[in-house]
Amino acid sequence: MIKVFLVDDHEVVRRGVADLLEADPELTVVGEAPTAAQALARIPALRPDVALLDVRLPDGNGIELCRDLRSKLPDLNVLMFTSYTDEEAMLNAILAGAGGYVIKDIQGLQLVSAVREVGSGRSLLDNRAAATLMAKLRADATDTGPLSGLSERERTLLDLIGEGLTNRQISERMFLAEKTVKNYVSRLLTKLGLERRTQAAVLATKMRENRAARNQES
Repeated sequence: MIKVFLVDDHEVVRRGVADLLEADPELTVVGEAPTAAQALARIPALRPDVALLDVRLPDGNGIELCRDLRSKLPDLNVLMFTSYTDEEAMLNAILAGAGGYVIKDIQGLQLVSAVREVGSGRSLLDNRAAATLMAKLRADATDTGPLSGLSERERTLLDLIGEGLTNRQISERMFLAEKTVKNYVSRLLTKLGLERRTQAAVLATKMRENRAARNQES
């Protein structure tokens, strides 16, 4: 059973989403809050698996709330749920540790599926957000950004993460101890300014696609 906490300042939205999620036998709504302050007070006590957060809240925003919650509860999975398609907000949500970002015009069954995906620890990143992240990192790389600071080994590690390999599989491929790989992965995420391995996987995939596109052009 995946436990979900809803944060949205519109009661009608919360009620509708709660009814939709409760209809799925694998999901249960354990709490709700209309503000960031109430969410910060209730979520640590209830320990849900997923927090469904609106980006715009009366006393703040869901992105800062996501960052605060993830610092207190590293195992909490966050799905941003908003009416706004602002790409900068999508990027900031990813960097704050959100596992997904969906727009409120999403179909009901798709929302249920998104909650289940994020609740299982998988990433559900909007292609627009991933593209924005890539553009930012590419721009940084032309100066002193995180990509330009990666060693050859770290670039190889990033590619292997993008292939979906586990730490054990990477250790075998790179002839390193599994504990060493774990430390390298943590250091890599810090250099890239990311919080989740899934974010690095999305980045690696986009890099590979861009390299393939450039090779075709040449």
